[in-house]
Amino acid sequence: MTIEQHLATIDLLCARDFPEQRGGSDVGFGGPGFHVAELATSVGLRSGDGAARERTAEDFDAWKESIARRLDDRWGPGQRSGLLAVSVRGERGEEIPEPWAMLSDLVHELCVWQAEVTGRWVALGVAERDETDEIRLIAVVTDTDPP
Repeated sequence: MTIEQHLATIDLLCARDFPEQRGGSDVGFGGPGFHVAELATSVGLRSGDGAARERTAEDFDAWKESIARRLDDRWGPGQRSGLLAVSVRGERGEEIPEPWAMLSDLVHELCVWQAEVTGRWVALGVAERDETDEIRLIAVVTDTDPP
């Protein structure tokens, strides 16, 4: 897919109603107050070569940064946010709202913007924390403020 197609997916999610229940969608999955789109997914890296995983994660991060530059042009510079503190807060028993709790388990860093027209939060990240899962470039749209 192209950057334009990924941006179109993000635009679609910004305009789409949120599902009432958690479940799959045509671009990924969602739940009350959020959508998650899997913009790109690796193939065959669930338990594969560590060097191949690292190269793929770097490629997906480059895609993320390319899309982020386009979103920066739209909405101003996005926030770069590490999720380690959010993960630790959740482990200590603090209630972290979705989709942020889920994201803290999947990604190391997010790029985050607030969309001008809808006021929804848009986040991009590379889901690579689980070495037994494929690497995914994900976009998230939510009406829940970041923690």
